[in-house]
Amino acid sequence: MSTTSSSNSQSISQVENSLPGDPGCEICEGTGYVRRDLPLGHPEFGKISICKCRQAEVQGKIRKRLFKLSNLDELKYLTFDNFDPGGRIGTGHAQSKSIEGAFNAAQQFSRTLDGWLLLQGRFGCGKTHLAAAVANFVVDMGISTLFITVPDLLDALRFSYDDPTTPFSQRFEDIRRAQLLVMDDFGTHNATPWAKEKLFQILNYRYINHLPLLVTTNLALDQIEGRIRSRLQDPELVSRVQILAPDYRRPADDTGHPDLSSLALLGDRSFGNFSLRKNENLEKEDIKGLEKAYRAAKKYADTPQGWLAFLGTYGCGKTHLAAAIANYRAGQGTPPLFIMVPDLLDHLRSTFSPNSNVSYDRRFNQIKTSKLLILDDLGTESMTPWVKEKLYQLFNHRYNANLPTVITSADPLGEIDPRIRSRMMDRRICRIHTISAPAYLG
Repeated sequence: MSTTSSSNSQSISQVENSLPGDPGCEICEGTGYVRRDLPLGHPEFGKISICKCRQAEVQGKIRKRLFKLSNLDELKYLTFDNFDPGGRIGTGHAQSKSIEGAFNAAQQFSRTLDGWLLLQGRFGCGKTHLAAAVANFVVDMGISTLFITVPDLLDALRFSYDDPTTPFSQRFEDIRRAQLLVMDDFGTHNATPWAKEKLFQILNYRYINHLPLLVTTNLALDQIEGRIRSRLQDPELVSRVQILAPDYRRPADDTGHPDLSSLALLGDRSFGNFSLRKNENLEKEDIKGLEKAYRAAKKYADTPQGWLAFLGTYGCGKTHLAAAIANYRAGQGTPPLFIMVPDLLDHLRSTFSPNSNVSYDRRFNQIKTSKLLILDDLGTESMTPWVKEKLYQLFNHRYNANLPTVITSADPLGEIDPRIRSRMMDRRICRIHTISAPAYLG
């Protein structure tokens, strides 16, 4: 071979290697692009598109950029194989069933990517593990996936305003158009008007275009901004799964109680060790009232519906019955919020501190929307105008929503705030048991 021929072959080889496409491709002949043969006036006339021989490469670059934006590389170890769908030892039956249900729903979603999946539950219950397991499974199938916590997502958008390499518009499109978007820890972000608007735009785009989405949150639905909540409540698109498990990272004796609950201090109160005081020298009416309250508490513990109120002097057993209801429900895997009314008000006041890590609105919503709320010692609080207003708002919300509520008070019914008393006296929703027995001295 001559020097000229060798030089020409080398030049052709260099040209072929510099082409973006496959030199052997019969469609684009290595250019990497094709121009479709379309009639004049067609919307795509004159436009070029990526050739099939380059699509894998282009998808790889997109996927690499998305992985760079997300934190999935750090969560590769979170898979379905190392998730325990039965929960740890000591997990209640209802809690185990909820974990197993979430595990099955996540696996089904990862195989079909049909619609949206919403995983709700407290911190440490396994939401992030399941979300990462879905993302890792889908990525292994070659589907571009973006896994990102909502605070990080918003930070990425904010920083892109000053990023010349990846402008805001491109980053925003990468997020909302990702083949699968996993938004972890929804609700832990600072809900500024800008943040609300960006999140709504992302979710609304995916809602309109029926793009698969997985969201994890520790919020109840009514704690989520209204426009987003309406999308998450669409039963035709969204599968909602509630995980009841306790925090897996906490000690094994964690019962999964809400963070405000003081039930752990009354963990020994049960129906089994409640004294009906038949050996005491009590009036018949006292014993009869005690037995009636006891039966009502047991019935309510099985199926909490409406309101149940226990009135009576200090030490008569009303707190024991309320705690027995709470402990029974906790044993069924659905721990209620058990709280003394003065403590409840202290928790609300503490949110006004500059050092508080939770907003007043979120804390108040957590209390008034609890699936079962047990309010102990109503009437022992200092009745300032603010306290009266907050308690009325709390009772009125639960009255209108018909949310299960247990109330104990040492005050006679006539001394309770008239607005609250009017709700309690509605026999359609509330049953009142007055315990006339004196204080139990043991």
